[in-house]
Amino acid sequence: MAMPLSRFATTLNPETIPTSLGFVDVFRCSHMSRFVLAERLRVSGHRSKTGRSQKLRWCSISSTSSAADEEATAAESLVQRVNSMVLKQAALVSERLRSEANLKVKPDIFLPGTLSRLDDAYDRCREVCAENATNFYLGTLLLTPERRRAMWAIGVWCRRTDDLVDGPNASLLTPHALDRWESKLEELFEGRPFDAFDAALSDTVAKYPVDIQPFKDLIEGMRMDLRKSRYKNFDELYLYCYHVAGTVGLMSVPVCGIAPDSRATMESVYSAASALGTALQLTNILRDVGEDARRGRIYLPQDELAQAGLSDDDIFAGKVTDKWRYFMKNQIKRARMFYDEAEKGVNALNTASRWPVWASLLLYRQILDEIEANDYNNFTRKARVSKVKKLATLPIAFAKSLIAPARTSSPLIKE
Repeated sequence: MAMPLSRFATTLNPETIPTSLGFVDVFRCSHMSRFVLAERLRVSGHRSKTGRSQKLRWCSISSTSSAADEEATAAESLVQRVNSMVLKQAALVSERLRSEANLKVKPDIFLPGTLSRLDDAYDRCREVCAENATNFYLGTLLLTPERRRAMWAIGVWCRRTDDLVDGPNASLLTPHALDRWESKLEELFEGRPFDAFDAALSDTVAKYPVDIQPFKDLIEGMRMDLRKSRYKNFDELYLYCYHVAGTVGLMSVPVCGIAPDSRATMESVYSAASALGTALQLTNILRDVGEDARRGRIYLPQDELAQAGLSDDDIFAGKVTDKWRYFMKNQIKRARMFYDEAEKGVNALNTASRWPVWASLLLYRQILDEIEANDYNNFTRKARVSKVKKLATLPIAFAKSLIAPARTSSPLIKE
C-alpha cells in the first residue's frame, strides 16, 4: 500500500536511460474496494432540490456521443486489464501463503562489471531514502528489515520513472525514451539489472510475488502525461490516478503481506490499497493546484469546474473566490471518501506492515484539513501538517494497527 515520500530533485536524462535515480512523490495507488476499477466515483457539482449536496455515487461512463462511446470503450478495456491484474496478483499472493518456500532468499545478483553485491545495492537505496526522502525512510523503519529493503527498491524505481516526466530533463523526454525504459524494466525482471538500483529491484521481485504489469502501467501513466494536461471529467482523472498511483499499490501489497488470520478476499485487500492510493493522489492534486498550474497543468475535472462556474483562466489567476471554495469542498469530500474506503483493508495486512500504512493514511488525510484551514488557498500556499500533529498521529496509527483483521470468508485463501 501507499506511504508518503518527500520529493527531491534528480537528474535523469531520458536520452541516456537509466543514468540516475530518484524517488516517488508519494507511494501511490488507486481505485476503490469492492469493484476493482469496474466503476468510477463521481461527485456532482449541483445541489439537489432539497438544498443538500448530492451524495457520492457509484457509476460507470455513459454517453450517447460517438466520441464518448469510444472513450467509454477504452475505459472498459482498461477496467478489464486492471481487474485481470488484480486477480493475477491475488493468485500469486495466495500461492505465496501456501508455500513458504517462496520466501527463501535467492542467490546474490552481481552487478555487471563490478564486485558489488546485493547488500551494497540495497544500501545505496537506503542512503537515498535517508538523505532525500526522510518521511518515507522513517516510515520504512517501522517495517521488518526485508520488507523495508524491498520498499526502498520499489520506491527508487518509481521515482526514477516519475522523474522522466517531472524531473529537470523532462523537456527531453520522448515516447521512444519511455520505450527504452520499459525494455530495461523487462530485463531487470529477467534477472539482468542495468545498475545497482535495478539490481535491488530485480532481487525484490524474485523474492515477492510481484508482477511486471503494474510497473508497465506506471510507465504508461508517464506516456499519458506526455500527451495530456487536462481531464474532461473525474472518470478520466480516475483512470490517470490508476496509472500513476494505483499501480504502486499492486506493487507493494505483496511486500506488505497479508495477515495469516485474515479472511478478507485478495480482491478487497488490493482494492482497499488502491483506494488509499487514489486518496493520496487526489490529495497531492488538491494540495499542488498552484504548482501544477505554473507548469501549465490542471489535474481537475473540467466538467466539475464548469459546473462551479470556473474555467482554466480562474485556475491560472489563482484567486480564492466563493466559487472556488464551493468547488474545493466537493473535491475534498470525494478524497475523504476514498480514505474511508481504504481504511477497510489496512488491518488485513500483515501485522508488521499495518503501522506505517495507518500512519500514511492518517497523516496524509490531514493535508485536506490544512487546505481547509488555509481557506482553500492552494494557489500560493502549500498545505503542510506540522511536526507536532505528525507526532501526535503516530500513537493513534499504532493503536489502529493492533485491531484484529476482519474475518470475512475468502475463496482465495484456503486453510
